[in-house]
Amino acid sequence: MHTNLRTVNVTRYITPLREGGSLPALAEADDDFKYVLKFRGAGHGVKALIAEFLGGQIARFLGLPVPELVFATLDEAFGRTEGDEEIQDLLQGSQGLNLGLHFLSGALTYDAAVNDCDALLASKIVWLDAYITNVDRTFKNTNLLIWKKELWLIDHGAAFYFHHSWDNWKENALTPFSLIKDHVLLPKATRLEDVNNEFTSKLNDTVLREIVNQIPEDWLLWEDQAITPTEIKEVYFQFLSIRLANASVFLKQAQDVRTTLI
Repeated sequence: MHTNLRTVNVTRYITPLREGGSLPALAEADDDFKYVLKFRGAGHGVKALIAEFLGGQIARFLGLPVPELVFATLDEAFGRTEGDEEIQDLLQGSQGLNLGLHFLSGALTYDAAVNDCDALLASKIVWLDAYITNVDRTFKNTNLLIWKKELWLIDHGAAFYFHHSWDNWKENALTPFSLIKDHVLLPKATRLEDVNNEFTSKLNDTVLREIVNQIPEDWLLWEDQAITPTEIKEVYFQFLSIRLANASVFLKQAQDVRTTLI
């Protein structure tokens, strides 16, 4: 299994993407590619980057269409000439390692009323979001793109919401995830049982441990928690491991809610 991310250096800030609440931006890196940058200095800070990283890497391992993720470095001089004071503060507060998603030029936002999604892919995405407790794939904000006539998943920064309070994480690992009722693809997800069988056989503790261990150490130095980076990684791993072992809980929730939509 190969899940390592490349590291790039950001060379040019192009424009803010103001539709995102955390003020992501389009930027260029030293590999000459453009990326949607998620900043450590934004609202939810490194926890949003960790959620984006874990969600994206798990989706990637499961074969779901996710733009390439990269670690993106901002040096200390970056942003000093930015005219917008809010953006300058964001850039100055994001020195070091951030996260970038390969920019899908010309992509359009998925619209459930216009665009189709086959039952298998819809079921895979619903299962993933129920597993990682992603609250942000709704009709109002799909976080899905159509690029070159294919569906792509973006923005997993709102997943793993337990880490914003950090209390009762074991209890959260066993919750059925009631917010799946708002998922934009749930009406199309008719193959959840098949997907559950496939994904629970693919994912295992070895895979989860490898992904979690790749979380950068400096994303784990939390001032609001008196625990070490190693301890934080262990909680993420245990959350994912327990949730996988009890996938039937969130699977049944999704299936039960689907019956009310038919």
